[in-house]
Amino acid sequence: MPKQLDYTTINEIFRRFQENEPEPKGELEHTNAFTLLVAVALSAQATDKGVNKATRALFKIADTPEKMLALGEDGLIEHIKTIGLYRNKAKNVIALSQRLVDEYGSQVPSSRAALQSLPGVGRKTANVVLNMWFHQPTQAVDTHIFRFGNRSGVAVGKNVDAVEAAIEDNVPAEYQQHAHHWMILHGRYICQARKPKCAVCIIADLCQYEDKIP
Repeated sequence: MPKQLDYTTINEIFRRFQENEPEPKGELEHTNAFTLLVAVALSAQATDKGVNKATRALFKIADTPEKMLALGEDGLIEHIKTIGLYRNKAKNVIALSQRLVDEYGSQVPSSRAALQSLPGVGRKTANVVLNMWFHQPTQAVDTHIFRFGNRSGVAVGKNVDAVEAAIEDNVPAEYQQHAHHWMILHGRYICQARKPKCAVCIIADLCQYEDKIP
């Protein structure tokens, strides 16, 4: 496992990320806090592209908890059956929609504890919603961030919680808001699992990865 990079190096890495893409955006399509929550919940063990393909039609008819409940579990399944684990995800989306109506006035709550109390919503999903909709500097660690953080030395940890803590502890405050998006996009398109594109990487000279591909 690479050594955790020093402050100056991490600062330079994120300065370059910001210069290259000042306002990074998540790739899950949504129209409001509820559709974002549903999209993120559906994205577990699935690609953003696959989720977007399934939800474009869905969100035109079910963009509130009430409309989702009216659609029902069977109706929801018809829209999302191309997504992995769709039956369990449909059950959770209907259950979380009911919980939002019953306990939160049909509004998506803005605290991590409240979000994680919803069926099918874990810490990662909660962090994405808090960051993208409520603009909190939370860090949602997925497989891309975990790989990039450890490979590069930006955020070293043996599990996702450790990497999340490493990001919060080591990335300068001014970059915290967009940190997870920069890292996700870099991991998805440049620092790929099998064939990282080191030749075109804007931080290759700062990265600690020993098996760089020229």
